Amino acid sequence: MWNRLIASADSDFGNNGDVIDQPKPFRIINSSAPTRICDNGGWTDTWFARHGYIFNMAVQPGVEVQIEVYHRDDLPPVPTPASTITDRITVQAENYRQTFAVEPGSGHWPHHPLIEAAFDLLPVPHDVSLRVNVYSAMPPSASVGTSAALAVALVAALDALTPGRKTAHELAYAAHAIETQLLKQQSGVQDQLAAAYGGINFIEMTSYPYAMVSPVHVSDAIWHELERRLLLIYLGKPHHSSQVHESVIRELEGAGPNDPRIEALRQPALSARDALLSGDLTAFGQSMIQNNDAQAHLKAELVSVEAHQVIEIAKAHGAIGWKVNGAGGAGGSITLLCNHAVAQRRALVQALCQANAAFQAIPIHLSRHGAIVWEC
Repeated sequence: MWNRLIASADSDFGNNGDVIDQPKPFRIINSSAPTRICDNGGWTDTWFARHGYIFNMAVQPGVEVQIEVYHRDDLPPVPTPASTITDRITVQAENYRQTFAVEPGSGHWPHHPLIEAAFDLLPVPHDVSLRVNVYSAMPPSASVGTSAALAVALVAALDALTPGRKTAHELAYAAHAIETQLLKQQSGVQDQLAAAYGGINFIEMTSYPYAMVSPVHVSDAIWHELERRLLLIYLGKPHHSSQVHESVIRELEGAGPNDPRIEALRQPALSARDALLSGDLTAFGQSMIQNNDAQAHLKAELVSVEAHQVIEIAKAHGAIGWKVNGAGGAGGSITLLCNHAVAQRRALVQALCQANAAFQAIPIHLSRHGAIVWEC
C-alpha cells in the first residue's frame, strides 16, 4: 500500500480506494506583478485632475498568478461550493479561500469582479480549460495597489494564451480598462503602470488616462540604502474609505486642473524624482512629508488617527520621511523612511508593535522588474 501511495503522486483516489488518473496540464503559465509604495502625486492621475505628476516605487511582495492549461475535453468538471456544474474556467482565490467558476461573456461577476471581468476583456481560446490560482503575500487592502497588480498579472498570464505579447504600457491600460470600462469604478493610472513597469518611476499623465513613464535610475548604493531604510507599516485593518474618497472627488471634480490643492500634490512627485537623481535621501524624505501634508490638507481624514500615531513614533525614532500610501483614509498602510542608524530602525519597529499590536511591519524589497511571464 505504501508503494502504491508513492506511485500515485499525480493521481487521486475514488471512494473505494481505486486510483483515478488525473489529467495533466499541457501548459503551466506563471506571472507576477509588483505592488507600489511612496506614491507621491497620487490623486493627480485621475480624470478630474486631467494631468498629473506621479512618483512611485515598485515593491515585492506583489501578486502571483498561475494558469494550468488543459485540452478542453481532458478536464472533467470539478464542482465548486457555489454550484454542482463547473465551467471550463475555475479560479482559486487563495487569499480568500474561495474557488469559483467563471462564465466569460456573461457580464455577471458575482465572486471577484476584478478577476472575473478580466476573462471578458481577454477571451480564452475555445479549445482549452483553465485552472487559475491567484495569491498575494500583501495584507488585504493595504493601499499599495494590490488590485492593480492583480489585474496586470492576470492580463499578462491570459495574454500568453494567444500569439503576440502586450507591451508593459498595453498591460497597464488593459488592466485599467477592467476597472474603469467594465466595472465602472474610479481609478487613477499610476498603480497599473507601476505594476507593469516595476522599478522606480516618474510618471507624467499628459491627458487622462494617457501617461509617459520615465524610469528614475539610481546607483546601486542608493538602491540598497533605500531598501534598508524604507519601512512599510500596515495599520492593522483593510483600507475602507470610499465615503471619504467620494467626498474628495465631489469637491475636486468641479475645481479644475489648476486648483491649488491638486497642484500641491503634483509638486512632491517632482521633488522626489529630483532628490533621488541627486542621491539626496534627506530631500527625498522631505518630499514624502510634503505629499502627506498635502493629502491631509485635501481632507483631514485621508491621514487617519492610526497614521498620525505611527508618524509621531517615527519622529521620536529619527525617521526622515513618511507618507500614507494610496489615496489615504482609514486602514491601509504608511511608508516610512528611516535615518542612517540601523539600530534606530529596529527600535522603531519594536516601538510601533508595542504601541499598537495591530501595527505590522511588512517585509519588502524594491522590485527592479514589472510584470513578468514564464512557463514551466
